[in-house]
Amino acid sequence: MTLPAALAELPLTIEAYELERLELPVSPEFTRVTTVVHLHGRGEEGVGEDVTYSNEDQDAFQGAGPAQPLAGGTTFGRFTELVAGLDLFPAPPQVPAYRLYRRWAFESAALDLALRQAGRPLHEVIGRAPQPVRFVNSLRLGDPATIDPVRRRLELYPRLEFKLDATSSWTDELVEELAATGAVESVDLKGRYSGTTVDQGADAALYRRVVEGFPDAWIEDPALTPETEEVLAPHWDRVTWDEPIHSIADLEALPHAPRGVNLKPSRIGGLAAVLEMYDYCAAHGIRPYGGGQFELGPGRGQIQYLASLFHPASPNDIAPRPFNERELRPGLPQSPLEPAPSPAGFRWNS
Repeated sequence: MTLPAALAELPLTIEAYELERLELPVSPEFTRVTTVVHLHGRGEEGVGEDVTYSNEDQDAFQGAGPAQPLAGGTTFGRFTELVAGLDLFPAPPQVPAYRLYRRWAFESAALDLALRQAGRPLHEVIGRAPQPVRFVNSLRLGDPATIDPVRRRLELYPRLEFKLDATSSWTDELVEELAATGAVESVDLKGRYSGTTVDQGADAALYRRVVEGFPDAWIEDPALTPETEEVLAPHWDRVTWDEPIHSIADLEALPHAPRGVNLKPSRIGGLAAVLEMYDYCAAHGIRPYGGGQFELGPGRGQIQYLASLFHPASPNDIAPRPFNERELRPGLPQSPLEPAPSPAGFRWNS
C-alpha cells in the first residue's frame, strides 16, 4: 500500500509530542476515555485521537507518556512507515484491532502537522473539493426499547435521520411505529460483537422484524447462523458490514459481496490503506459510509472531513458530538453539514 506522492512527499518535522486525556462519564458503569496525540514542530501543532475503547489501555498509554522515537525531520510517507514498525502499546492491547486505532491517531496527527507546516489543507493537496456531509444519529432505544428517544429528537429536528441499534426487546408494534417515522436509514444488529456492552446475539425473529419492517434500510453486522441466513437470504443487497472490516481482504472474504460498507479509518489504521479502500469501493460499486468511534476530540471532525471528500451523500454515522448526549438541545447543526475545513491541516471546524 502506497500513499499518493503529494501526501507521501510532504515534509514533516517533529520536535516533541505530548498526550492529552479526554473523558466523558456516560453512565455509572462506563466512562469514555480517549487520548489526543499532539505533535509539535516548527511552531505548528498536529493532532489525532486514539479511540481505543479499553480504559486500561488508555491509562497505560497516558502513563507511559511520550515514549516513542518520533523526533526529527522526515516526510509524511516515511513517518507512516516508521509508525507501522513501532509497538505503540506499553503492554499488549486487550483487543488486537486497538493497534490500528492507535496507529490512526499518530498518522492523523502527523498528517495534520505536515499540512500545517506546509500551510495547506488536505483537500487541496489531494485535489478533491469538500461537499456538504449527510449524517445520521446513532441511537439505542433503551431496555425495554421504546420509540420515545426517537420521538423526542424528531420533535426538535424533524428532518433528523437515524441509525438504530436493534435489540431483542424490539416488538412488532415498535418496528411499525419506527417505520412510520420514515427516519430510519439503517439498523445495526451488533451481531459481530462479543464481550462488550452492546452485544446482541443472533435472533432470527428480530432479524425478520427488521428486514420486513424496514424494507429500504441498510442492515448492518448480522450474526450469521443457518436460521439468520435464511431470513437474510432475500436481502443480501442491503446487508452491510462494520466490525469485521479492517482491509480489502476482509471485504473480499465476505460471504456475499456488499453494496454498502461502513468504513472507519481508525478500524483500518493507516491513511494509505484507507485511501486504497476508497478506491476499491469505487471500482467495485460499493457505497462507503462513515462510522464514528465515540470520539471526544478532533477525531470526529477528521472523519467528517474524509466523509466530505469521499462519501458525502451516504448515511454517515458521524453526527456532531452533541448528538451522542442522552437528550438533545435546540440549535445543533443539522444534516447536511456545510464544509468546514481549516485553512491548513487535517482539521474540520465542527
